[in-house]
Amino acid sequence: MKNEEQKAESEGSRQENFPAASSPLSAKKLLTEYGLRPKKRLGQNFLIDRNILSRIIEAADITPGSNVLEIGPGLGVLTQGLLDSGARVVCVEADPHLRPVLEKVLAGYERVEIIIKDFLEIDLPTFLRDRADGKWIAVGNLPYYITSPIITKLLDSRTMFSHILLMVQREVAERLKSAPGSEDYGALTVLVQFYCDIVSVMRVSRNVFYPVPEVDSELVKLIVRERPRAEVSDESLFFRIVRAAFGKRRKTLENALSSSPDLGWDKEKARRILERAEIDPARRGETLSIEEFARIANNATGQ
Repeated sequence: MKNEEQKAESEGSRQENFPAASSPLSAKKLLTEYGLRPKKRLGQNFLIDRNILSRIIEAADITPGSNVLEIGPGLGVLTQGLLDSGARVVCVEADPHLRPVLEKVLAGYERVEIIIKDFLEIDLPTFLRDRADGKWIAVGNLPYYITSPIITKLLDSRTMFSHILLMVQREVAERLKSAPGSEDYGALTVLVQFYCDIVSVMRVSRNVFYPVPEVDSELVKLIVRERPRAEVSDESLFFRIVRAAFGKRRKTLENALSSSPDLGWDKEKARRILERAEIDPARRGETLSIEEFARIANNATGQ
């Protein structure tokens, strides 16, 4: 057993399916059995509706033998569904107090591994390569306060995934799907749309979670593209430009780019690059398409 990851893998054939918490009462009962309560600081809102579970499993496109990375298994409801669909599941849970709950709920299942660790601290490429070859499917019900870091981490290892299925708060979904010129459009939008095609699977009522959160959610599917949406010679520079443009949304592009310490450009250089890219220096970053950001980056490369 690897102590640093607190790994546990069930052995043998499935003996008995412990009924996972699929109602507020059963979820509360299961937590009470272990002396636990949902932790607000960890954003714990557990999925408890089997109908929604079925929709998630369907959207995940699981086939027998699929390798699934589940982020935040919680009480193991979705985990059971993934396993019942024939997937091999590696679930990463940040709360060590949920370990005995997961071990009980998933007892008797093959092809499941429980890792108690902060997902953001994992060396993801090594973590996945050590467990299976080929493409993975990522699935998760993400807490709002760390949604962006988790998505960024997944996309940093995007070549290892065929698709990513995430339950996020509705406002986050709107940000991911937004278009240039909207208030929701930002650096996270550009990151996700640069590397992925986005499918809105369904809107999800807050009432299918325990405890009930303050807002509704949405299930979104990020299908990793074979090639990014725009051709960019230096992706690191591209994203530095994007972050600079959105870092000060009210500033013109010329002022935003020239005041960014990540770029180190003065106003003259910023204006020259923008004009070469045929972008009006007086525009604001929120009005630019991904292709226009790419033009700026390509004209700035080597400058």
